[in-house]
Amino acid sequence: QVQLVESGGGLVQPGGSLRLTCAASGFTLGYYAVGWFRQAPGKEREGVSCISSSDGTTDYAASVKGRFTISRDNAKNTVYLQMNSLKPEDTAVYYCAATYYVCSGYVPMTLDYWGQGTQVTVSS
Repeated sequence: QVQLVESGGGLVQPGGSLRLTCAASGFTLGYYAVGWFRQAPGKEREGVSCISSSDGTTDYAASVKGRFTISRDNAKNTVYLQMNSLKPEDTAVYYCAATYYVCSGYVPMTLDYWGQGTQVTVSS
């Protein structure tokens, strides 16, 4: 069964950190570029970050640059999103998506596989 599963979300205070995990099964994630998206209530989905399959090149949305770090462990078929200095405006459901093609800036060129999402809430 081909799927992506996100985990690691939760409730955190402003200034705190979380690490999200995107785990693939049924296919080799290392052949895919992978991006993270988020969607807050009442807002459109927005791209957050993308990491290439070839050389691990990364890119970030301006709103998270310097605070979030995307990385991958191909041996574990997994991509991570380390989120530091979290702000209330980072509150959203976070999704990962894989493309067989490349990143187009900080979003995957296509959305071949999607996860079900993990909730991140930043609140005091």
